[in-house]
Amino acid sequence: MLSLYLKEIKSYLSSALGYIFIGVFLVVTGLFIWVFPNINNVFFSGLADLQGLFNISKFLFLFLVPAITMRTFAEERRQGTMELLLTKPLSDTQIILAKFLSCLTLLIISLLPTLFYILSVYNLGNPIGNIDMGSTWGSYLGLVLLGSTFIAIGIFASGITSNQIIAFILAAPLCFILYFGFDFIYSFDALGSFGYFVKTIGIDHHYTAISRGVIDSRDIIYFLSIIFIFLFGIRIVLVSRKW
Repeated sequence: MLSLYLKEIKSYLSSALGYIFIGVFLVVTGLFIWVFPNINNVFFSGLADLQGLFNISKFLFLFLVPAITMRTFAEERRQGTMELLLTKPLSDTQIILAKFLSCLTLLIISLLPTLFYILSVYNLGNPIGNIDMGSTWGSYLGLVLLGSTFIAIGIFASGITSNQIIAFILAAPLCFILYFGFDFIYSFDALGSFGYFVKTIGIDHHYTAISRGVIDSRDIIYFLSIIFIFLFGIRIVLVSRKW
C-alpha cells in the first residue's frame, strides 16, 4: 500500500496537475483575502480572523478536488492498467486508501502555505495576537474534512468511468448538490419541521458549524460517514469487476 501511495504522490508532483491545483488554490485565496475588496478580505472586514479563507476554500474545493481525483481510477482504465493493479498483492481497500490518502496529502500540502496567513493576522490584530487560535485550528479541521469528503466523492465518480472528463462532470455537480442541495430545499420552507432534518443531511450545515471552530462530534461523524459511504461504493465497483 505504501508503494502505491508513494507512486500516486509522485505522479501528482511530477506532473502539472498537482502544481496547478496548489497554485490556483493559493493564488485565488490570496487575492480574495489580501487584495480584492470584498467581505472576505481581512483589511476590508476589519476582523482579525481567517473566516474568509474557509468561506472561499469551500467553493474552490468544489471544482479543484474533482479535478485531481478524476484520474485516480479513470486513468487506470484508459491505460489498461486497471487489471494489472487489481492483480497486485493488495486488497481493494488498500488500493482505494492509497489513492484517497495521496489526494488528501496533496490537499494538505496546498493548505500548508496558508499557515503564514495565521502569522500575518496574528500580527495585524489590535492588540497583537488578538486571534482565536482554537477557532482557527478547528476551522482547519473542518476544511480538511470537507476536502476529504469531496475526494471520496471524486474517487467514486472516477471509479465508474474510464473517461476523466466524465469523472469530473459527475463529481463536481454531485459535490455541489450534496453541499448546497439540501439547504436549497430547506429554504423553500415547505416541509415544516421536517425541513430542518433535510437541511442537516447537507454538507453545508455541518461545514458551516465546524468552520466557526465549534468541534461537535456529530459533525465529525457526519463527514466520516459520507467518506465511508463513497469509499465503500467504489469498493463495490471494484469487486463487481471480478465477478
